[in-house]
Amino acid sequence: MKPRLGPGARPLEPARRRAHLRVMFIQTEATPNPNALKFLPGRDVAGEQALEYRTIDEAAASPLAEALFELEGVEGVFFGADYVSVTRAADGPDWTAMKAPILSVVMDHFVSGAPLVRAGAETGRDGAAQDDGAPDSEIVAEIKGLLDTRIRPAVAQDGGDILFDHFDEATGVLRLRMRGACAGCPSSSATLKAGVEQMMRHYVPEVTSVEQVL
Repeated sequence: MKPRLGPGARPLEPARRRAHLRVMFIQTEATPNPNALKFLPGRDVAGEQALEYRTIDEAAASPLAEALFELEGVEGVFFGADYVSVTRAADGPDWTAMKAPILSVVMDHFVSGAPLVRAGAETGRDGAAQDDGAPDSEIVAEIKGLLDTRIRPAVAQDGGDILFDHFDEATGVLRLRMRGACAGCPSSSATLKAGVEQMMRHYVPEVTSVEQVL
């Protein structure tokens, strides 16, 4: 059954109909890092495997990341579950000049149906320590579980991520890697000490301090 048109209305011509279908509504959200902004296309982006690109060479693996890096002032791209976080160079254009071109690139990518990562390409920096295949100790497993269930979901809301790097059971020092909007954020040190370290020491007494791996 064809939809009924109102008085005086005309069916969309094919070209106009296609243009209408290309429209997307992309939300933007500020992050604690003034040089990072979140773009939410209203659909899945990277799923469970967050991806980070810090250079144009790394970005060659992703059509979207590569297109974003071609814009003036883009210094980093991070793909979360349902958002794209873009970091601008501190000495580059401000967000007033950058926001519209970024929105255009993000919209064009998702409307085109192109893959997030090119076939056969590296999937992006995971930021974590190299896994040597050895099973985690009970303490490390507890730390990773706390990160995944309590800390990373909260950090993702700010456009970033925190990953386990190393835990020294002799000293109790836990080293973590920060990604996306959290990397280079002026408040990242405070987040680690006032938030993450406090929670870790409460639930895992073996942790004495938390440090960021740059």
